[in-house]
Formats: sequence, C-alpha cells, structure tokens
Amino acid sequence: MVQILDGKAMALQIKDEIANEVRSLTQAGHRAPHLAAVIVGEDGASKTYVANKEKSSREVGFTSSVYRMPESTTEAQLLETIAFLNNDPDIDGYIVQLPLPKHINEQTIINSISPDKDVDGFTPINIGRMVLGEDCFVPATPMGICTLLKRYGIETAGKHCVVLGRSNIVGTPAANLLSRKGFDCTVTICHSKTQNLKEMCRQADILVVAIGKPEFVTADIVKPGAVVIDVGIHRVEDASKKNGYRVIGDVKHDEVDAQCSWVTPVPGGVGPLTIVSLLENTLKAYRKHESR
Repeated sequence: MVQILDGKAMALQIKDEIANEVRSLTQAGHRAPHLAAVIVGEDGASKTYVANKEKSSREVGFTSSVYRMPESTTEAQLLETIAFLNNDPDIDGYIVQLPLPKHINEQTIINSISPDKDVDGFTPINIGRMVLGEDCFVPATPMGICTLLKRYGIETAGKHCVVLGRSNIVGTPAANLLSRKGFDCTVTICHSKTQNLKEMCRQADILVVAIGKPEFVTADIVKPGAVVIDVGIHRVEDASKKNGYRVIGDVKHDEVDAQCSWVTPVPGGVGPLTIVSLLENTLKAYRKHESR
C-alpha cells in the first residue's frame, strides 16, 4: 500500500523547531533573523509565492521585508537595490523572485547577490561549493526533496535514482545532492533529448520528476514499489472548483500512486518544504552573521 510523503505536515514540524530556536534567541536578548524578498512586476504566481514566504517568516518569528518594484524597473535600478541589501547589516538573507521581466538579465542579477546572503542558493559560488561538497546554501527545492527522504527514513544508499529534468534550480542540484555521501544514490539525469526515456524511468528505485509537463509520468513508466517525488505544479481549468482551477503535478497520480511505495502529493508534497528550506537557510545565514 502506498505511503504519503506529507510535505505539509513535515513543514509544520520543522517550522515549530525553527520557531522554538528563534524564541530562545529573542528571549535571550538577540535580534530575530531577517529575511527579505525582492519582487519585480505583477506576476501572479510570484506574488503568491512571496506572500507565502512572508507569512511563513512571520510565523517562525523572523523579521520579514518585501521590496516590491514595478515592471518598468531597469536592470541598473534593481542592481542598486541588491547592492543596498548586500550591505545592510540587519538583513541576513534575501531572495530575488524569479522570473524577472524580460528586459532584465536574470544571471546578471543572480551573480550580483552576496553569496553570504544567497538563501536561494543560486549564485555561482554557492552552486560551486555544493558541487564540491563544501558548506553552502543549497537551493531550496532540492533541499526540500532531501529533507523529505531523510526525515521519512527512505532508504537511499545504493538505490538507482532517476531525475527527470536538468534545470539549475531543481534537477541538476538534486542529482548532485542525492549522489553525495549521506544519500549515496546512483543517479541518472534524464531530459527531453534522452533516448529510451521510458525504459530509464522504469529502472528507478527513486524517481524525481521535475520536467515541467503536466501529468507527464504515467503508470507504465514507473517501477512497481518505486519512491516517486513530484516537483511539478500546474494550474488547470476545472469548472467544478469554486476558484475555477485545480492543481496537478508532473505525475498522473490517479494511476501512478497505486504502484508506488512512497509518493509526494500535489499540492502538499515538495512545495511546503521549499519555503521551509528557505527559512532554514536564513537561520543558517543568521548564525554565520552573528558569529563574526
């Protein structure tokens, strides 16, 4: 019988742990950790995501700041804001919400973020440190995947893990982390140009799906008893719902779940752990900041 990797419940548990630590810090006379976010433009999904981060920050006792900038913001203006955040001693970590408007070069912006405050783990220095197995800020979604596997006690050593997707935000760092000591998976990365993709997926003991295509993974390409991690999240129209849509993942859960040993639901799987990982990275940045 399939068991659920409940990211929502796990996130609440970890947030309680963070809140207890922050409460101890503030009761001892220390300031609270400070997480900031920068959002440019009016992208609906981005606004929702930043609002969730702001809410979660306050729930654990963090100070939270959001810098909202108009769509017309120039790259130079955004770089000025980033320089301010890099130099503000009261801010421990911050994120620049992606995607940015098309007239702004995302990599230029990411490269300008101080690695010591890069709680999204996107800067080349943090990515490089991660690849070398050094201390760093790990990208939040891959970190959330690893947290779920570890805290649920999923056996990973020697298992064949197939990662569907090679993005710099999810697929590539997840593959790197799962191959490292502590997880010890044998990892295969698959993508749109992979030949015999179905055969590859059917070999996976652990299947991480971050391919960005709604319900791409069907029952015929999942090994019976596999652990399936669905990173995808998509809104599809559904007239039967009050809000007019329902949320689905990259996995066709109504036919896949029955043959899994463990599976993440959508919503309520990896998503809640992504925001919690951001909070954990901010607390880590705070500790480093305060120890100087």
